[in-house]
Amino acid sequence: MSNDIKMSRRNFLKNVGMAGVTAGVAGSTGLTLAGEVFGSTTSGGVYRRPWWVREVDEPTTGIRWEQIKRVDASQDTLFGNVLGRFASEEENRRLVQVRSDLLLERLNAEEPGYMLKDQALENAVRQTRTAIPRSFLGAQRALTPEQRGVPRWEGTPDEAAHIVKVALRQMGAASVGIVHLDERTRKLIYAVDADGKRIEFEDVEQAYETAQKRVIPNRAEWVIVYAVQMSEDALRRAPTKIAEFGTQSAYQRGLLIQNGLQEFLHGLGYQGLGEVVLNGLGISPALAVMGGLGELSRQNRVITPEYGPMVRLFKLVTDLPLAADRPIDAGITRFCKTCKKCAEACPPSALSFDTEPGWTPVGEWSNPGHQAWFENSLRCRRFWYEEAGTNCGICFAVCPFTKQGKSFMHQFVHMQIATAPTVNSLTRSMDDAFGYGVRKDPDAWWNLDLPEYGIDTTKGK
Repeated sequence: MSNDIKMSRRNFLKNVGMAGVTAGVAGSTGLTLAGEVFGSTTSGGVYRRPWWVREVDEPTTGIRWEQIKRVDASQDTLFGNVLGRFASEEENRRLVQVRSDLLLERLNAEEPGYMLKDQALENAVRQTRTAIPRSFLGAQRALTPEQRGVPRWEGTPDEAAHIVKVALRQMGAASVGIVHLDERTRKLIYAVDADGKRIEFEDVEQAYETAQKRVIPNRAEWVIVYAVQMSEDALRRAPTKIAEFGTQSAYQRGLLIQNGLQEFLHGLGYQGLGEVVLNGLGISPALAVMGGLGELSRQNRVITPEYGPMVRLFKLVTDLPLAADRPIDAGITRFCKTCKKCAEACPPSALSFDTEPGWTPVGEWSNPGHQAWFENSLRCRRFWYEEAGTNCGICFAVCPFTKQGKSFMHQFVHMQIATAPTVNSLTRSMDDAFGYGVRKDPDAWWNLDLPEYGIDTTKGK
């Protein structure tokens, strides 16, 4: 669908009419449009969601578990090392130099979004993040129950999920899901971590780490996966250093939360085994989908009902028995089949225009055995270095789900997407007509009256 579609008065009224029909259907299931009638809670009895976010037995994109393989993240991902093994060392060095030259050129030209204040801000949060300790086993400085002279905390799996989710919310996590590790979902934990250490499961009581491997006890059967919000106002300036600051800030908060969660579990008498390298340990999007945080999208990233794609994902393995969550269906994947807005906006054309998600990966950086809109990661990463000079995020910024659901109309549109997919095309047209996703002035960001961290943490309440 073309980006220059205009919303006529007739089409707008037609959509409002369809909205009325949807409201009638919704009313029959107990929705009070003027108030807040919600659906079921997630595990632990927290994070009550709107009724149209349904829990389902299987994700909305298909999985063939027998074909899924544990990933060697040191070889088959693009973590950290520009294009990794998918380019020569010489080419990787060239790309680093090109980006450095671009940043200097834009700095000297005082280009908005790349000026000294912009680059200093992004670099400040990046360097602070790299200085924060990150470990597999955690700091283990909190007093244990044994040290206090009391038994370790005991409760039902649902009670455990409740206190973990409440604690994580207070630490800054936007939403939390629980995945039970079995013979299938263990495949989502890396075989080799991004730094080259093997990750192995062994029949031991305590996790341990050597120079060659990280060992997860077989009794550690639960993954806690959590989302941290990125600033929509920052990402609306993508690709600039302001947008990259939004990304780096979320990574910094995610790391602080990991350290806090590891100490919380240690203080209860349990183990928390975290990411040692950024995006390490396992496949974040897959675990987030299995844990009910969101659905896989055309971006080949997770879109959440609450925050759209404006999140970064983190995960931790524990031996605290927890009630697991289930995948969800909020109509997000169905909407992506029609929308294609992110693919249209992607400068290097790295995103798929196929209507249906496919089963054949575009490259070796994608794991076979699951259905997705596989992106061309090399095109994406080259754009970062050769043209943007930063990371990107345009696809996040233009996504119709990016808008926060504070107003009645935005919540209403989310409900319509979930319950009336026949109007998805029109909904996409309205998103264009009202100018959502248009890039904002980078320099104007410095004069916005933003909340703490640039994000709203009230969860629509």
